[in-house]
Amino acid sequence: MMDRSRAASVGDSSSSPRTDHAADAKGLQHALQERLFADEEHPQEQPAAHAEPPGGGRRWPWLRRGLKIAVGLAVVAVFGWLPLRAMWESSSVEAVLNSRLVTLRTPIGGRVAATAYTIKDRAQLDAGTVVLRVVNSRSDRTRLDDLRRQKSRLENERPNIAAKLETARAAQQDLARQAAQFKDGRVLQLEARIAEIQTSIEAASARREEASAAVERASSLAKTGNVSTVELARLTRELSVAQQTELGARKRLDAAKVELTAAKGGSFLGDSYNDRPSSVQREEEMRQRAKDLEADLVRVDTEIAWTANELIIEEVRFTDLSEADIRTPVAGRIWEMMTSPGEDVQSGQPLLKVLDCSGAVITANVTESVYNRLQLGDDATFEPNDGGNPISGTVVNLTGAAGAPANLAINPDTLSKEPFRVTVAPRDATHCMVGRTGRVVFARHETAP
Repeated sequence: MMDRSRAASVGDSSSSPRTDHAADAKGLQHALQERLFADEEHPQEQPAAHAEPPGGGRRWPWLRRGLKIAVGLAVVAVFGWLPLRAMWESSSVEAVLNSRLVTLRTPIGGRVAATAYTIKDRAQLDAGTVVLRVVNSRSDRTRLDDLRRQKSRLENERPNIAAKLETARAAQQDLARQAAQFKDGRVLQLEARIAEIQTSIEAASARREEASAAVERASSLAKTGNVSTVELARLTRELSVAQQTELGARKRLDAAKVELTAAKGGSFLGDSYNDRPSSVQREEEMRQRAKDLEADLVRVDTEIAWTANELIIEEVRFTDLSEADIRTPVAGRIWEMMTSPGEDVQSGQPLLKVLDCSGAVITANVTESVYNRLQLGDDATFEPNDGGNPISGTVVNLTGAAGAPANLAINPDTLSKEPFRVTVAPRDATHCMVGRTGRVVFARHETAP
C-alpha cells in the first residue's frame, strides 16, 4: 500500500504546479519514515529464512537501517529539488500545442460530389489540393445558350457574305475590263476622226489655194478684157467657199481633240447627255456593292469575335456558378469534416476545417504572478509531458483573463486551472502535433536594482 501511494505521489508531482511539489515531497518523506519505523518496531516479523549468520546479527540491522536512511535522504533531496526548481523558474500551469484553423466554405449552393482525391487515404494535405467539389445542376444557362446560338448564326452567315463579295468583285473586274475596252475604242475612234478631219483640212486648204490662184489670174485677165466680170465673180465666190470649208474643218478638228482629251480622262463627250458609258456606270455600282459587302463581312467578323469573347466569359461564369472545387489554401491536415458527398449545401456554408501547420502556436495558462512578469517577445520553451524534444518559441500574445482567439484547433478555454492565458509562437513552425500537452518555461528577467 505504501509503495502504491508513493508511486501515485511521484506521478502527481511530475504534472502538478509548483505549489503542489513541496506537499508531495513531504508526503514521500513521511511515508519513508513510517516504513523505516515499521521495520524497527517489528523485527520479529522477519522470516526465519533471512536469519543473520552467527556473529553478524548485531551489525546487519544497522547497515540496513543506514542504507534505508541514505535512500530516503536521496529521495527527499531529489523530490525536494523539484518544487524548489519550480519556485525558481517561471513556468505555465498547463500548456498544449495548438494550431490555427482554416474554415473552407462553399462559394455556391449545390450538391457535394466526391473527387478523385480520397480524404481518408492520407491526413497530410498539400496547398491547392482539391478535397471536395460542389455541383449545381440547376444553374441558369440561358445567356450561355443565347450566345452560342448567336455565334453559330454569325458563323453560318459569314460564308454567304464572303461568296457575295467574291461575286461582286468578279463582276466589278469584268465591268472594269469592258469600260477599259470601251475607252480604248473611243480613243481610237476619236484619233481616227481627228486624222480624217486633218485630211479634210488639207484638201480644203488645197482647194482654197487653187481658188485664190484662179481669182488672181482672172483679175489680171479682167483688166485686159479677156475674162468677163461674171467669171471673176464666180471664181471669187469659190475662193470664199474654200476658205469657209477649211475654217469649218479646223473647228471640227479642235472639237475632236477636246473629245479625245476627255476620253483619255474617262469622260466621253457626245450628242447625248450621258457622258459615261453604261459599263463604266455599272462598274462603279458594283464597286460600291463590293465595298458594302466588305463592310458587312468586317461587321460579322467583329460580332463573331465579340460573341466568342463573351462566350468565354459566360462559360467561366457559368462554370463558377455550376461547379466549384474546394481547395486547401494551406498545407496541413483535415481537422473536421462538416459535410459528405451527396449532401445539399447552401452558399457560404462551412464544409471542412483544415489545420494550418504553418500557424502552429502554444497556448498556456499561467498564474497571475507569472503573467505579470511576462512581456511580448520573451523567449519560452515548451517541454512536452511525454519527454520529447523541447520546442523553443517567443511570447506573441498575452490575453490575461480575457477570451483567447477562437480560430484554434483546441479552444484555450479548456485550460481552466488559471484564467491568465499566454500564446507562444514556435520558432520552427513545422510542428503539427496538435493536442500534445506539457508546460512552458519562460526566460527570467533581470530585475533592476
